Amino acid sequence: MNDNLPIVAVTMGDPVGIGPEIVAKALCDPAISRRCRPIVYGNAVRLTIGARCANASVDFAAVPSIHEACRSHAAVAVIDPHDAKEATKLDWARPTAACGRAMFAYLNAAIDDAMAGQIDSIATGPINKAALHMAGIPYTGHTEILAHRTQTRDYAMMLAGDRLKVVLATIHVPLARVAEILATSTILRVIELTDHGLKTRFGISDARIAVAGLNPHAGEKGLFGDEEEKIIRPAIDLAISEGIDASGPHPPDTVFFSAAQGAYDAVVAMYHDQGLGPFKMIHFNDGVNTTLGLPIVRTSVDHGTAYDIAGRGRASAESMKAAIAMAARQVEWLRRHRSNTAKPNSLRS
Repeated sequence: MNDNLPIVAVTMGDPVGIGPEIVAKALCDPAISRRCRPIVYGNAVRLTIGARCANASVDFAAVPSIHEACRSHAAVAVIDPHDAKEATKLDWARPTAACGRAMFAYLNAAIDDAMAGQIDSIATGPINKAALHMAGIPYTGHTEILAHRTQTRDYAMMLAGDRLKVVLATIHVPLARVAEILATSTILRVIELTDHGLKTRFGISDARIAVAGLNPHAGEKGLFGDEEEKIIRPAIDLAISEGIDASGPHPPDTVFFSAAQGAYDAVVAMYHDQGLGPFKMIHFNDGVNTTLGLPIVRTSVDHGTAYDIAGRGRASAESMKAAIAMAARQVEWLRRHRSNTAKPNSLRS
């Protein structure tokens, strides 16, 4: 085992969704073990059941802590901070408050170890928001939990694949409210986070960022709306004044095609479906959700719990594998960035 490999915490997600299956499938891929040291935060029994359903040949061993996990090499170490017996009694595709408590516990334990420097990154499996609420946990998803736990005020959701990367200016907001929520300062901060993320976590030193308009044809000089001129363009101009290679507002119906052809390294989209529709047309199976702005590296699958196929062994693990691999790559790029920007001791202030 290469001790320099990044340690990636893989959270199992919802115990009754496809999480146990896709984690088991993903960890069968030898490419994962060559790139990182995965440690699962979940339930060893559910994972073993998931592996059996998916016909995945992988062994899991329950360990009490990250210290024991780092010493374990015979099987994939599983840290379970929750009531193990409670998780084993659940039925596939039947979310309960127990599911909510379990998935919340897995994520929180991984965050604790990441913030303590015991692990290098987190790759999260899918969770169910309704189950969180059943358990009385007042968050809408992973990103909000991570932001709160790490005390991060400015963050952004990026959906990333080899051909297209999309960052959202607004996330889970009703379409009717997008225009009233958008602000120049918000869009500027998302552009800044995108630029910093591309440079430090993807190794793109000359990042090119396209900013999509909100309205058809990017407003057509005010004919179809004035948000482009009043809100979006000022944010782009401010970003350019900071040395960021940003352009736009671009017509939303063409900018994603241009980016997928290599014209841009990322697109900042104004709302959820504007960005995720084009992205999932290209990267439905292998897309990765990563959170920019956090003090820790976090990636995730870009799909849900898929209750309709949970426990049947049919779920694709491609997004899970891509999320784990991207978590490891981001750690590697961060290490290189820090090494390249570190000054000799004699030059440090």
